[in-house]
Amino acid sequence: MNYCTYKPPKILSDIVCHYWTLDGNVSIGHTYIHRTLANFCPELIFHYGGPFEELVSENRTETTFTTGIHGQTNQIRRFTAKEKYGIFGVLLQPYAIPILFGMPSTEIKNELVDLTLLGQDGKDLCDQMLSAKDNAQRLQIINCFLTQRIMEFERPEIVFAAQRIYNLNGLANVKNLADQSSLSQRQFERKFKEHIGFSPKSFARIVRFKSLINKYKRGIQHLPKLRMTSVIMIRPTSFRISNSFQGTILMLTSRGKPGRFFTHHRMSIFSNFGL
Repeated sequence: MNYCTYKPPKILSDIVCHYWTLDGNVSIGHTYIHRTLANFCPELIFHYGGPFEELVSENRTETTFTTGIHGQTNQIRRFTAKEKYGIFGVLLQPYAIPILFGMPSTEIKNELVDLTLLGQDGKDLCDQMLSAKDNAQRLQIINCFLTQRIMEFERPEIVFAAQRIYNLNGLANVKNLADQSSLSQRQFERKFKEHIGFSPKSFARIVRFKSLINKYKRGIQHLPKLRMTSVIMIRPTSFRISNSFQGTILMLTSRGKPGRFFTHHRMSIFSNFGL
């Protein structure tokens, strides 16, 4: 399995976090499982190297898009491949959907949206990305597409608030952010959810979770400590995390035994999550 990331050009750095590619071969009789965790960033996904199916239960799969938008999510999902695969991904900023596509982020939260639904522009992009000779050409194609779709953002205070929450690892004071935006608390929360896809508090929870994952990825958190922190995080009286989000945390800890779900080095756990 080969996983690479690429920086966007300066003109797109406020819209794109990074690009990533993942490719590999699956041995005959084996299945590759690609897991996605809770993520406050939406993604554009292009399966240029082979089909994937979503594993919706242990014994049932559903066909998923070849190219599409993976909305920001508080759920864990699993996708399977049984042959050679290749994925080109665009990890977008949390507020990018309204800027690029003119729709509220809430419309795609926890959804997989086929890019062909964007009309002829979406169909043309799909054809170009899938027929490109290599990932270098795909980078050129997607940079051109995104640059042409950038719109003036009418809510810069929402961008500032999202960036502030992210920079503080989810520990920002939401009331203070509302005051700084010159909006009432209710207006601020409504506009934030419309443009980011989550309420400010839900967004901050996922940022805190992602921060914890990054600490573990860097080796700062050893597994038993991560497990204890996870138990605290899922207490209903403290963070009120949904059942699906609790499942994500418990899957990572697995009673302090990562080998139950993951059999390789800690870095491989997170290599395809965009974390």
